[in-house]
Amino acid sequence: MLHVRKIVAVGTMALSLGLGSLSAKADEFINVLTGGTSGVYYPLGVALSEIYGKNIPGAHAQVQATKASVENLNLLQQGKGEIAFALGDSVKLAAEGNEEAGFPGKLDKLRGIAAIYPNYIQIVASKESGIKTLADLKGKSLSVGAPASGTELNARAIFAAAGLKYEDLGKVEYLPFGDSVELMKNRQLDATLQSSGLGVASIRDLATSVPINIVAVPAEDVAKIGAPYIAAVIPKGTYEGQDEDVQTAAVGNFLVSHSGVSDETAYQMTKLLFEHLDQLVAAHAAAKGIDPAKAIEGMPIPLHPGAERYYKEKGLIK
Repeated sequence: MLHVRKIVAVGTMALSLGLGSLSAKADEFINVLTGGTSGVYYPLGVALSEIYGKNIPGAHAQVQATKASVENLNLLQQGKGEIAFALGDSVKLAAEGNEEAGFPGKLDKLRGIAAIYPNYIQIVASKESGIKTLADLKGKSLSVGAPASGTELNARAIFAAAGLKYEDLGKVEYLPFGDSVELMKNRQLDATLQSSGLGVASIRDLATSVPINIVAVPAEDVAKIGAPYIAAVIPKGTYEGQDEDVQTAAVGNFLVSHSGVSDETAYQMTKLLFEHLDQLVAAHAAAKGIDPAKAIEGMPIPLHPGAERYYKEKGLIK
């Protein structure tokens, strides 16, 4: 009897596998590449994976914590993810194959999904350190993000514009946001540079633990860097103890896919992104900056044909 059951079970499995092959893309994996868990990419990526998992038939969506922009783009080129968050300057350097930025060659498979919210360069020092300006960083310890990450590329750009070098610092740490904050709480680090959406959890955590100064990046320094950097303001009250607006630089974030992702999947990923913005805003306030009318502005790589189809439907592309 047991032997018969085994035969029936095997036959049923073979039949189901056969039927499964008839339904195109029945089981589709969507890996959402994000960043460290204490940044903004991660909670937004979790929300996106939930949206895709519930609304794309047969899709199995998951979120992967990474070192963010540079790693994400390299993983996409290798087909090890379907959609990823990345900073605009990183995307541009990836398309150009900038080796110094961490890209082994031109990442020619990258395809754009959408421009989303801007990242603000947020340089935060402990009040105790006495750091109030970029020049005050000389001789002090600063964490600039993971090596060759999008954040660290931002740090390099800011330093060059301000006439500073890493060698001017007392010590350079290459750490994720959360680790940087823990060192600052323990008085083992003077300052952290974090490129993220406003209200990032790591800096909110820091500001509730120790008195901080937010260091300004003057508009004239931002102008020296040029596109895709723009002058921006961190509004007063963004973090506890911040009682005035602070000038800084901002650079746009993008959602990126690759040419191996089907047009239909890319279309669905783009469409669902904009149809569920409320869910993304609930995950993190930075998503308030996502505007479909600006979704193709400054895109440094070719749009994915699936995304292009969505924008044409909405009249955003003629």
